Amino acid sequence: MKRQTLFPVLVLLSLTLSSCGFTLRGTVPLGNQFREIHLSAQNEHAPLVRALQNRLERYSVTLLPQPTSSATVIYLYPETLERELLSLFRTGQVAEYELIYQVRYEVRQPGLEPQLFSFDLSREYQDDPNAVLAKSRELNLILDELRQLASERIIRQLSRLNTQEL
Repeated sequence: MKRQTLFPVLVLLSLTLSSCGFTLRGTVPLGNQFREIHLSAQNEHAPLVRALQNRLERYSVTLLPQPTSSATVIYLYPETLERELLSLFRTGQVAEYELIYQVRYEVRQPGLEPQLFSFDLSREYQDDPNAVLAKSRELNLILDELRQLASERIIRQLSRLNTQEL
């Protein structure tokens, strides 16, 4: 008896979710205007550029070596990282920082005005002056994670640009 009532409820729920535009994270559809993208930056070998290239390739986007009149251009401004003091040890040494990773980029689509976007991502980072090497490695891991999150956020913004134009 329960299975007979459970199935219609699941079907109704799945229809409701699909009709409202719900998609799982990481499955954001990119429109046809984003099938070819030229990715540009001051430093073409910057870690954020590589992270975004990898993410775009997962979405089957063709990365063009040179801009064309029909391709979207994404220009990544240099990333910045700020550290704000959160707490100190009794000795006066820094115990904890807040890392603020700032990203700015511009999207240039054919026939439209360029759009400038920026956002901040932050993480807390505990410092230990007695484990400098380990903390340096941890900082690099945190920065890699922030770059991955930033590339995902750029993709989500591109998908929103796609839906705004429809």
